[in-house]
Amino acid sequence: MQQLVEELLTGNRRAAARLITLVENNDKQKNDLLKELFPHTGRSYVIGITGAPGAGKSSLVDQLLQQIRFEKLSVGVIAVDPTSPFSGGAILGDRIRMQDHALDQEIFIRSMGTRGSLGGLSRSTREAIQVLDAFGKDLVLIETVGVGQSEVDIVKTADTTVVVLTPAGGDTVQTLKAGIMEIADVFVINKADLPGMERTVTEVNMMLDMQGDKSWRPPVIPAVSIRGEGAAELWEALKKHRQYLETSGELDRVRRLRIRRELTEQVEYLVKQKVWEQIKETIDYDKLVEEIAGRKKDPYSSACELLENINFYR
Repeated sequence: MQQLVEELLTGNRRAAARLITLVENNDKQKNDLLKELFPHTGRSYVIGITGAPGAGKSSLVDQLLQQIRFEKLSVGVIAVDPTSPFSGGAILGDRIRMQDHALDQEIFIRSMGTRGSLGGLSRSTREAIQVLDAFGKDLVLIETVGVGQSEVDIVKTADTTVVVLTPAGGDTVQTLKAGIMEIADVFVINKADLPGMERTVTEVNMMLDMQGDKSWRPPVIPAVSIRGEGAAELWEALKKHRQYLETSGELDRVRRLRIRRELTEQVEYLVKQKVWEQIKETIDYDKLVEEIAGRKKDPYSSACELLENINFYR
């Protein structure tokens, strides 16, 4: 493990791939690994790309990578695909669309599954960002699985969040409500060559107007990603938003909130893990389930009895 960490810090791509696999598979040495990497993190700027299925997120990321590489920046890409219900792995569709960059040594692309996470990002995805950060990537792009109205975990992870919409996506107002509207730092109306583009831009701007005056108003950028149109404008908007965050002090505030949230989640994860380890050691759980199913016991008092036997300090 120590050798892998040292190889990662010297820029070894194979070590990066292996370490992400260890994290994704929840290896027993994962916490020690992340502990070793943590002092080398905090330098990457994280950009999230999210939106409904079929909005063209992968094609947009593909074009955005070209703009980023013009400025000689190194990039890590995590493409979150739906988890296969059969193998449990990622389907890898997003990675296939980015094959033009596969030979660029300054671009590292990794597909990961949602692993059943309802928020669009699994715990291992956030940990993989730490690996790419320690790997020395200037930017980390996260393309989420297609999201609806409430899967907004990306805002807890990214410094800048891009929401991708399309004119053919149905009722735009329906798409934007319940969370999606609030997380966007930049809007992209992809497939802008389709009918209804002007209406979509107008609807988004109307909803932004309803939010009142804010220190940052998300720009609304038309794009046709398969032709590369709008990619340069998107990259400029991303740089402007980063500059705004840095000069206003908002970036430091947001990152501290993220650290607080990550610490809380880590404590909750460890408590949950310890609880279930002790339950499995001391209780015949299957037997208890059968007793509850037979109405000999109830789940409410049974849960309390289980917790009474837990020793958190063991």
